[in-house]
Amino acid sequence: MHRGDEHLGGGGRPTKARRQASTQARTRGIPVIGIGGPVGSGKTALVESLCRKLRDRYSIAVVTNDIFTKEDAEFLTRRGVLAPDRIIGVETGGCPHTAIREDASHNQEALDDLLKRHPGAELMFVESGGDNLAATFSPELVDKVIYVIDVAAGDKIPRKGGPGITRSDLLVINKIDLAPHVGADLAVMDRDSRKMRGDLQFIFTNLHSGEGLDRVVEWVERVVTGKVQAEV
Repeated sequence: MHRGDEHLGGGGRPTKARRQASTQARTRGIPVIGIGGPVGSGKTALVESLCRKLRDRYSIAVVTNDIFTKEDAEFLTRRGVLAPDRIIGVETGGCPHTAIREDASHNQEALDDLLKRHPGAELMFVESGGDNLAATFSPELVDKVIYVIDVAAGDKIPRKGGPGITRSDLLVINKIDLAPHVGADLAVMDRDSRKMRGDLQFIFTNLHSGEGLDRVVEWVERVVTGKVQAEV
């Protein structure tokens, strides 16, 4: 059973054992993409959409994180996104950010298990539990990060910053269809995202209709083929 403690220490530096475990899991050169963002932003919807678009081209496996359940993993399984043995849910306990950063060992174990089941895997996703704008993935766990925010939270979100906004490899601004209903200005979000991210890419999406999804799929395929530059 993959379960985190209620609160795991670590001080932000992975132990030697964790570094070794991470290295062993990634020596095969399989890209691991972390998908993070606040609760309700559309992380699971993005995982589902990406798997549906890419599963006929690549061998995919997924790890999800929830605090006290495996709800997202069960949702993806019920939806038939992938075969059940390609999805593992991690119960993180009370601190979901710890399970993807300070002590990512439970997620790493889940990745290792998936690699044993599917040694030919070509792409792996790790979906974080819903967290705040300060959450980030350990570089020992993932190769690239997609951070998802949503328009319903207001057009101020990009300028609030945080590592997900400023340093993720790809920022997805989801639920653009809700902008007129919540008084959000997409032009303001575009301007502020450019200011906060510099040359890093961001994409507006409506995952319900599929608008913008093809651009995210294209970005992921560039990661798989090695055409996205490695992080400095």
